[in-house]
This record gives sequence, C-alpha cells and structure tokens, in this order.
Amino acid sequence: MAARMDTDPIAALEELNHEASRHHIWLRTRANAPQHLPWHVGAVEQMPMHDAAHGRALPHLWKWRDIEPYLHRIAEIAPLDMTERQQFLLTNPGFGGRLQIAPTIRIAISIYKPGDNAEQHLHTPNASRTILSHEGGYTIVDGERCDAARGDLILTPHGTWHGHGNDSAEPVIWMDVLDWPLIEYLDCVWSRSDLPVAANNPPPTSHALYGAGGMVPRFARRPRGDSVATSPMIHYRGADVRQRLDALRKVDGSPYDGVALDFADPVTGGPLFPTLAYGAQLLRPGEATLPYRDTASTVFVVLAGSGATEVNGKTLAWEENDVFVVPPSMWRTHENGDEAKDAILYSVTDAPLLQKIGQFRTQGRDAGGHLIDLPG
Repeated sequence: MAARMDTDPIAALEELNHEASRHHIWLRTRANAPQHLPWHVGAVEQMPMHDAAHGRALPHLWKWRDIEPYLHRIAEIAPLDMTERQQFLLTNPGFGGRLQIAPTIRIAISIYKPGDNAEQHLHTPNASRTILSHEGGYTIVDGERCDAARGDLILTPHGTWHGHGNDSAEPVIWMDVLDWPLIEYLDCVWSRSDLPVAANNPPPTSHALYGAGGMVPRFARRPRGDSVATSPMIHYRGADVRQRLDALRKVDGSPYDGVALDFADPVTGGPLFPTLAYGAQLLRPGEATLPYRDTASTVFVVLAGSGATEVNGKTLAWEENDVFVVPPSMWRTHENGDEAKDAILYSVTDAPLLQKIGQFRTQGRDAGGHLIDLPG
C-alpha cells in the first residue's frame, strides 16, 4: 500500500514504517534524530534533554528516604530462598522502563536479613557492592570472605565465584553496580551456580596481598578466577578511604571534584574493571566545584553529608545514601552547602570503556567562565 502524499512527508513515511513493521523491517525515515552535535568542538553548549522515545539517560536523583522502605517490604514478603535476591533496580526515566541507570550501568539496592545465605554463583558481567549499612553482612569471592562495613567497596569481577550472606543481628543493605547493559548488548550474559568443590587452603586476603600502597607480591596469582584485566584486590575498606581523604583535606584538590581519589588496580594502577572506574571525593564544608563535563556516564552515591549537584541546569539536592546519575556530555557542578560538615561522594563511571574506543573527551570552565579542554 502506498503512503498518502497529501500530508507531511515525515508523517507519511512514519505511517508507512508502521505498516511495514509486521515484516520486521525499518524504513529509513529520521535516522539522525537521536544524534547530537559535537559539544567538544564548540558546536553546542548545553545538551538537550531527550524523552524516553529517544532512549537517552536523563539526570535523576533517587531519594533514600523514598526508596528504602521498599527494601524492607521486599524482605518481609519474599524470602531469599524464593527470590534469590531481595532487591530493586533503579530505572532511568529516559530509558522507558529498561533496567539500567545509564547506557552501560545497572544499579540495584539489595537487603540481606539476619541468617540469609545466598547461593554462590558466577556471571559474565563485572559487579561491585558499595556498603550502605553501618556493618554486617559479607561477600565471599573465590573463597575469600569480605566482611562488610559502611563505605566498603567489594568487587566480584566477571568469572569469579561469589556469594553473599548476613550472620549479624541486623539487616545489611548495599548498592550493587554492574556493567550488565553493556554485556547484555553484546549478547554475552551468562551465569553458573554449579559451584565446584572448594579447596581446603583458602587464599590470602586481597588486602594482605595488595593493601600496602606501592608494594605488590611477585608470587600472587593474577587475575582472579576467569576474569581478565580486573583488579586482584577485591576489598577496598571504607575506613581506609575516609582516612585517606582526611589526610588530604588541606590540599587544594581539583577545582572540578574537590579532594578526589581513584580506586586503583594495585598492580597496574589502572581502573578496577576494563569497563568501569570507581572513585571517592571529599567536598569540604562550603566547597563548590567549577563546571565540568565528559562523554562518560557517572553514578554517584552519597556516603556522608548533604549538598546539591546541578546537571544540565537541573538541581539534584542530595543527602546520605541518595543515588544520582550524570548522563554523558552534560555539564555538572557539586556544592556542599553545609558550612560545618564534610560531604563524601562515591562514584562509578564507564570512562575506561570510552577511553579504550577513543571516545572519551572532557571539558571544564575556569573561574572566569572560560572553556578549557582537559586531558582525558
């Protein structure tokens, strides 16, 4: 059937496209609509906000006081032996319901009740846990038990056997981060739960092997499990992170991030995963950062304090345990509006992936508002 030509040509093409869809074909109508101008060469100043039809991430804030009650409801209704996980996933409103917070990142918030013990398994996506509870709970990775405390970052690299549990008296809550959307897009998601018989000689802890900065053992097996190019250190302790940030609080830091640290692979000095990099930053009382943007997606979780981040002109006012996302290419600034208390943010970004494919670019503005190209 021919499309009507007495109407808008684009509308007519879209009508024809709808008719042809039953044959599983797509007629090229507006192929360039989702694309955008290159901000890094000055073609555009502010990224447009796209709706769900275009499938682009939007800046968004998930308030802890709004979402935490649902965790406890899940724990009441669905026992672990029925659901395997007691958690909910964060969904970005720009993706129309897809289970992801950013193009390459999935975020879940999990709860483990006293006595819970999840079956050990492995899977192809890389994953991590950022501990939000004061203490309690644990993760076992390739036979190593990592007891959890607030601010800890525990890694489960792809191809490593891991399980979770809670033998404390209180529920434990943490934030799960996975590069699941990327691996799913590549059609490489799979998992196993047929755990082989464990050896009688558990490995030394990753902290014992790699916890002293600047010194790494020659004899240690690397990488872990079947993982490739991932950090052999799997437990970064929140107390150590806070101590390190405190020790640096008198330095100038970065005008775009305050006092910022990267969680590094202790052998290579690079990111923890080939696809994801993790960081922590201290915003001192009253500190505000200058505008910054890059082509990566970045997710933040608030470990201490309160403040606000402006993303693409939208203000996200945050407090402890809130989670928010800064989509690619959007200007952002942070501010700790409290004149008496520190604010600490943890972050995860897909910058390593973009660097590998030559698509990572960064810009900032100086105190005078002048545009600056920053090193990638």
